[in-house]
Amino acid sequence: MTGEPLFAALMFPALFLLIFLGVPVSFSLITVAFAFGWLVFGDLTPLQLYRFIVSTASIHVLVAVPLFVFMGAMLERSGIAERLFEAMRLWLGRLPGGLSLATISMCAIFAAGTGIVGAVEALVGLMAIPAMLRYGYDKGLISGTICAGGSLGTIIPPSIVVVIYASTAQLSIGELFAGILIPGLAMVAFFLIYIVLRCVLRPQDGPRLPEDEARVPLGRKLTTTVTALVPALLLVFAVVGSIMLGIASPTEAAAVGAAGTIVLAVAYRRFTVGRFVEALRTTIGINAMILLIVVGGTMFTSIFIVSGGDDLVASLVEALRLGPTGMIALFLLIIFLLGFVLDWVSVVLICIPIFNPLLAAAGVDALWFAVMAVVVIQTAYLTPPMAPAIFYLRAIAPPHITYGDMYRGVVPFVACQGLTLVTVMAWPQAATYLPSLVRGF
Repeated sequence: MTGEPLFAALMFPALFLLIFLGVPVSFSLITVAFAFGWLVFGDLTPLQLYRFIVSTASIHVLVAVPLFVFMGAMLERSGIAERLFEAMRLWLGRLPGGLSLATISMCAIFAAGTGIVGAVEALVGLMAIPAMLRYGYDKGLISGTICAGGSLGTIIPPSIVVVIYASTAQLSIGELFAGILIPGLAMVAFFLIYIVLRCVLRPQDGPRLPEDEARVPLGRKLTTTVTALVPALLLVFAVVGSIMLGIASPTEAAAVGAAGTIVLAVAYRRFTVGRFVEALRTTIGINAMILLIVVGGTMFTSIFIVSGGDDLVASLVEALRLGPTGMIALFLLIIFLLGFVLDWVSVVLICIPIFNPLLAAAGVDALWFAVMAVVVIQTAYLTPPMAPAIFYLRAIAPPHITYGDMYRGVVPFVACQGLTLVTVMAWPQAATYLPSLVRGF
């Protein structure tokens, strides 16, 4: 092995060392990139890294990220979440595990309005956990429902994960939104089926709501549904539909979504200058974090490739004599394992530029692999022992819901995510059919 590939091979241990020492991921990526870049470029390293920063800043699609973040931040404050939960509770409360079903359904809709990983879990959990505890729901089921529902922000459009992935892999955002739609809906269906089956077999885990509480006049149900569900669905269609159909660019659609959340907040009489400023602060904080990681990840991957890291990976794949299927399995496993340690932005920025050329050479559909990769990223988000979803839940759950309850609760939902991945692997059309229709517009 020559010197430069050896440098590339040592970049990952150095990165993990800094992360385990408590250095923020973005600064870890930048530090390792600078240190190993110096071994390759010497005094020219600052100039080379600056070039990578300029190339990142020129990716116009990233302009949509702060608008999507603001859309989610403002939607949290618009009052629509409470109305959605009430509408779902009214319709689903009498079913086995009705409150869990309502929570998953609401998370799916709300994820389509935010696209922010973690935001859905925190917001919905604060409403749903007290309600489910009051009716005696199993703590494991509560934990799994909140964590799994919150994870849907990864795979339900307009997921920011998908925006970053598409810009990194040079894929159409509209086509990738279309690609994750069927797997996302299938995953929601698997979650709902699991909850119903569990609560039919073990009614004590998810009791039905008392009949007197569930008996609500049809007029009230319809009014609550129309005022809560219709505006949310119109907003989602305006954003996601316009991107998928090619009516608007991602930036234009994100701007429409951001403006739409302000209109909703005004319509629900929840708009104040204070809430607006708070949403702006949240947007600035999250956006700064994401884009700093984008810059760091771009630096890290670029230095890795320049140092011969891509040749190193290609040699490894060739030595293992992996066919296309084995290569896909290996790359998805790497993404899954990195998801335990790194945030999703870093995983995408590090892995995709390295993997995509090898996948293209093997004739693997980049869109199909992208959908599977997004499912795996979401699964890593939920999988113990490092599951970020559990740490989000710990921040909002009462003390008597223990880590044991949480770990036990998420495992069946991880299995549902695994079933979704198997479905997409066995039936690639689940990921490619809708994009093929979108291309026709």
